[in-house]
Amino acid sequence: MGHRIIQPQGWAPAKGYANGMLTEDGRLFIGGQIGWTAEQRFEAHDFVGQMEQALRNIRAVVEAAGGRVEDIVRLTWYVTDKREYVARQKEVGQAYRRVLGKHFPAMTMVVVSALVEDEALVEIEATAVLSKE
Repeated sequence: MGHRIIQPQGWAPAKGYANGMLTEDGRLFIGGQIGWTAEQRFEAHDFVGQMEQALRNIRAVVEAAGGRVEDIVRLTWYVTDKREYVARQKEVGQAYRRVLGKHFPAMTMVVVSALVEDEALVEIEATAVLSKE
């Protein structure tokens, strides 16, 4: 099989999953990232802070695979509180641009009752297609 596991350097080991799987043809599938740090600690306890950290984690996986933010083609968001997301749209936009700039891939947002990690308020999975340049 031509799949390679992508694990950013210095991250705590993923248990029972892979942070990223890179195929031979350059497709990168990034497992759901939550708002914890490389050490799997929550430093942010609010939606915007966790969202920004989750996006930073996605960026780290893409870069560990040799890609760039612009290679991201899809984001799927799972949020536990639709009201907070809607109420903080301006802050959400600012945090998004700090991490991903003005790159807006195809996106889906789903509201869920809970996430596996009790402290997590958002989980975001991504797909990227790494350019062959």
